[in-house]
Amino acid sequence: MKSTVETLSPTRVRLAIEVPFVELEPSLKKAYREIGQQVQVPGFRRGKIPAAVIDQRVGRGTVLNEAVQEAIPQNILAAVREHDLKTLGRPEVEITEFNDGDSLNFTAEVDVRPELTLPDPATVEVTVDELQIDESEIDEQVKNLRERFATLKTVERAAAEGDYVQIDLNATVDGEDVPGGSASNISHEVGSKQLLPGLDEALVGLAAGDDTTFTTQLVGGDFAGRDAEVAVTVRTVKEKELPELDDDFAQMASEFDTIDELRADLREKVSRGKRVEQIYAARDKALEQLVAAAEVPAPEGIVREEVESRKQAMVDQLERIGASMEEYLAAEEKTEEQIDAELAEAATEGVKIQLLLDTLADAEDTQVSDDEFGHEIVHRAQRAGMAPQQYYDQLVRSGAAAAVFGDVRRGKALASVMEKIKIKDTAGNEVTLDALRAESEQAHDHDHEH
Repeated sequence: MKSTVETLSPTRVRLAIEVPFVELEPSLKKAYREIGQQVQVPGFRRGKIPAAVIDQRVGRGTVLNEAVQEAIPQNILAAVREHDLKTLGRPEVEITEFNDGDSLNFTAEVDVRPELTLPDPATVEVTVDELQIDESEIDEQVKNLRERFATLKTVERAAAEGDYVQIDLNATVDGEDVPGGSASNISHEVGSKQLLPGLDEALVGLAAGDDTTFTTQLVGGDFAGRDAEVAVTVRTVKEKELPELDDDFAQMASEFDTIDELRADLREKVSRGKRVEQIYAARDKALEQLVAAAEVPAPEGIVREEVESRKQAMVDQLERIGASMEEYLAAEEKTEEQIDAELAEAATEGVKIQLLLDTLADAEDTQVSDDEFGHEIVHRAQRAGMAPQQYYDQLVRSGAAAAVFGDVRRGKALASVMEKIKIKDTAGNEVTLDALRAESEQAHDHDHEH
């Protein structure tokens, strides 16, 4: 095999490869073997059919094509090693010349990792918002906690917003019952807009035993888009009673004895969350600075693949909730072109960051231990609701294990960057990762205790 490499851009090369016919012999033999296992010829045992008979039955061209399809990836790999290229994504192959008995000539265009000049992360300085906690934020936390411990008490009065009602519903279109349009003894919070449009307005002012009808437009089923008459009967009205904000409540809702201790703990939790936000903001700003300083280009082919992958993930997610891309675009008031442009922008940024972190990992000779890789597999398997071994086997089958390994390595490179950059808040205070680590350990210990 002979190969030459032509640089098309900082992120793309074209390999021109020539493979003498004699080097195609192993692939040709394999092609005859595999085709011979698949065809049946009377008088010959499967797998023992002579080449000349296979040529007659399926055609020499079919065999040559199969041999070439197997030989091309092997020779691309050999050329990539010979020229020490760091390739990305799938190559685009074009056969320029091939005749039976002659050399195979083809080109392969492929994205490559660009050579980057990296700035020293220690020279990067970022500013994040000062950590400030307003008393209203703690009040909101307390309110949410009270809501969780609220009780419902039956009342002999008309329903108002915020009450809970038990109701029966029956929908009809032109006097005909709607399939699946009746339900009895449903619990519903008045004003929550969780059920049919128009229901909440109809319920306000109704007491137990009262009924009324209202009109709503159906969104699914045989009568989608039609107006339905819905009869609603109220069975009971209950109001929500919130517990008193006192030490008894603190003891019931937490491990603390007093409301002051509970508020102090909630303040600590809010503070912890804001510190984490500070670090994430610092990470994003630092990566933005490093990508700009290193002038990282984005390989078009990889961006294209990433956009396709992200768009497919969107479609899959929408399908899981029973929606389509058309419905999503209508709800967001966006065109498909706008979504594609947004995905392309996000994918371009993501690919640039990956290239930067890969280069940093190479520069620091970042290694990933079996334990670190295994920990990531366990973590991802838990998120996917699968057994770790089953998840890993699936990764290997789909060829995605190397991508996960790359993610772990990039994660370590990013952690190294975060150790070196300087972070200050808008008030000039230094922000360190130590505070975050302390919070993380505290949260970790807390999780184990409970």
